[in-house]
Amino acid sequence: MKKSSNNRDAWATKTGLILAMAGNAIGLGNFLRFPTQAAENGGGAFMIPYFIAFILIGIPIMWMEWGMGRYGGSRGHGTTPAIFNLFWKSPISKTLGVIGLWIPLVVTIYYVYIESWTLGYALHFLLGSNPSLDPGSVSNAAEYVKPYSSFLADYLGAGDGVFLTPSKMAITAFVITISANFYIMLKGISGGIEIFVKYALPMLFVLAIILVVKTLTLKTDYGTAIEGLNFLWNPDFEALKNPKVWIAAAGQIFFTLSLAFGAIVAYASYIKIDDDVTLSGLTSATLNETVEVILGGSIAIPAAVAFFGVASVVTVAQSGAFSLGFVSLPAVFSSISGSLGGVEAGRIFGFLWFFLLFFAGMTSSVAIAYPVVTFLQDEFGISRERAVVYTMLIIIVSVLPVILISQVLDEWDFWAGTIMLVVFGFIEIVMFMWVFGADKAWNEINSGGFIKAPRVFYYILKYLTPFFLLILMSWWGYSSLPSIIGETSWNIWFARLYIVGLFVFLLAMVYIAGRRER
Repeated sequence: MKKSSNNRDAWATKTGLILAMAGNAIGLGNFLRFPTQAAENGGGAFMIPYFIAFILIGIPIMWMEWGMGRYGGSRGHGTTPAIFNLFWKSPISKTLGVIGLWIPLVVTIYYVYIESWTLGYALHFLLGSNPSLDPGSVSNAAEYVKPYSSFLADYLGAGDGVFLTPSKMAITAFVITISANFYIMLKGISGGIEIFVKYALPMLFVLAIILVVKTLTLKTDYGTAIEGLNFLWNPDFEALKNPKVWIAAAGQIFFTLSLAFGAIVAYASYIKIDDDVTLSGLTSATLNETVEVILGGSIAIPAAVAFFGVASVVTVAQSGAFSLGFVSLPAVFSSISGSLGGVEAGRIFGFLWFFLLFFAGMTSSVAIAYPVVTFLQDEFGISRERAVVYTMLIIIVSVLPVILISQVLDEWDFWAGTIMLVVFGFIEIVMFMWVFGADKAWNEINSGGFIKAPRVFYYILKYLTPFFLLILMSWWGYSSLPSIIGETSWNIWFARLYIVGLFVFLLAMVYIAGRRER
């Protein structure tokens, strides 16, 4: 195991660091959320604000988080409560920093469960226990996907009531998934995560390329996969007048690059003070965008267009990423005719699709969970093994409401995985560029860099990015917050109170750690 000068774990190789950072970003969102957002927001029209947001929001905040992480790590801290306190010695800074622990903890809790669905579905296809329906036996797409929709409901144990009773496969897949995450994290940065991503990411690329090649050859009476690509890349410029398209694009950039999740800061805290962050950060972000745009954009929507037609693809996307990935795509792959080695081709491609999603989910989940592990190690001085065990205990206990109560997952994803990402991104910029100081922050980003970040990004990060995020938050607060707060269902409010309780718990832990230091 490699150690840094302050006796913290460290990355063994630069390649391992870049692959781990890319793996942190490459996840279920690349193959499910991105094509869903693109199709729902005008296809090609979505790609224009998407690339603009990548340049004006994604790259600057990504560089900022790399710089913050390296700065904190050189002083023995890898999480935002302590790093913010380095910028501003105040209880307020620590309290704001707790959000950077709360977001990854809440997201990890439900993300690992979703990740386990992909393993469960992969096993169903491998065993041949997935639904199968002759496309010629039904008259429309809605009837064709009904068995697959019912299968998902049965898998999760969803019925008419609030409580869920997951299938045996769902429980088995979750136990395997949480155990795999536990084992990798137990081995640490260089001995676990770095080794895993060196094998997992190449395997992910291979699986994705196989599926892209197969998808692009799909052709039915409803359409072809090439028509799906045309839909994604031919912009309807009228759609650019809709602010929702721009907001969706900005939100996707936050999600896909894992901005404000705390994982980039934690990972970067394990590099040396004179290590490059500009080129390394840009390389990992570019690798993620390659996977998302070229590979992620060439499977789900083209396949859906080939089987349901361009006219139906927006409806499919509006039904959500879960519906696209766990209902529509299984229906598509199950209907592929022929056999390979005596096994139905549909079963093989369905297995490859879900095994791809499982690998993508694993590379992200170990990263998102690591800020809490890093916090416990740095601020309480406990061993990595104990820190991982404590983190996993919190996750296992807290995932029970997600597994057993309907709408808890959606509610947690809305607050921790969507809204608070933008809020915390804004807070990070204020703390780094305005409280710590823009000139010092910019020097920190460029220190030791193989390339120098263009000076224009100094002004983008200091002025343009926070202004855009402030507009985004204000628009959402005015248009959507009142109706959301008006929800009265007890399970919705239970979900909200639970994650507030997690925030209070983390806040108490931060202040206990602060008293230990004194």
